[in-house]
Amino acid sequence: MFVRQKSHKMKQPTTKWVLGHKVTPHNTTGNYDLALGETPPGVPGPPPHLHHNLEESFLITEGEMEFMIDGETRIVKAGESVDLPPHTLHTFRNAGSEPCKWVNIHSPKGFRAFFEKLGIESDKDNAQENSVAPQIIEEVIKTAASYDMQIKM
Repeated sequence: MFVRQKSHKMKQPTTKWVLGHKVTPHNTTGNYDLALGETPPGVPGPPPHLHHNLEESFLITEGEMEFMIDGETRIVKAGESVDLPPHTLHTFRNAGSEPCKWVNIHSPKGFRAFFEKLGIESDKDNAQENSVAPQIIEEVIKTAASYDMQIKM
């Protein structure tokens, strides 16, 4: 017999521009973070980095994304996914001419704070451009370790 669980009051997701990408973190009750994203054509990803404790996955839902994973380049198309265990050096970029949409999961929970703290609310003027402003990039580099992110330049 199905027993209905009590609903959890959760904060509504807020779409932000994070390092040039439109990201909407979603609430989860499990020990993972879930975000929907969209990367415009020609937009690079974050600097190459790894996570010591986080596992990360991407599912491409539209378009394609170029990933660098431990020094190797791979094109991931709609319907395909990438699984990044801890200590995997990676970055990504939309090298194509069309937007790329994706689902991103981090486990265990906690990386959502990166999107919320360093993102620019999408309804602000020039949000995408401001999301890659020098002061934001400086803040990302300065605080990366607090989000289990080790940048490798």
